[in-house]
Amino acid sequence: MARIRKGDRVVVLRGNDKGKQGKVVRVVPERDLVVIEGINLVKKHLAATPQRPGGILEVEAPMHVSKVMPLDPETGKRTRVRYQVKNGKKVRIAKSGAEIVGES
Repeated sequence: MARIRKGDRVVVLRGNDKGKQGKVVRVVPERDLVVIEGINLVKKHLAATPQRPGGILEVEAPMHVSKVMPLDPETGKRTRVRYQVKNGKKVRIAKSGAEIVGES
């Protein structure tokens, strides 16, 4: 089970976007990367095609999962994650005891 999943609210710990909060759009577990909505924006140059005009777009680049931390659903502060078995199912629990629910 992953510490961070799609749909989780997270805060950035390091880098240019330190302190910013956002929602996880995509997770790449093979490389331990996450893409966060509106965070770590980079400029991407696209060539023109018959279907779309070319230009310079700002897109969200993936960042390493160690640079983000989930937010506690109750307090809104960053939290560590622990696991607990409830009704035969493994769930993620914040330090305060609140269950962390993502889209998965």
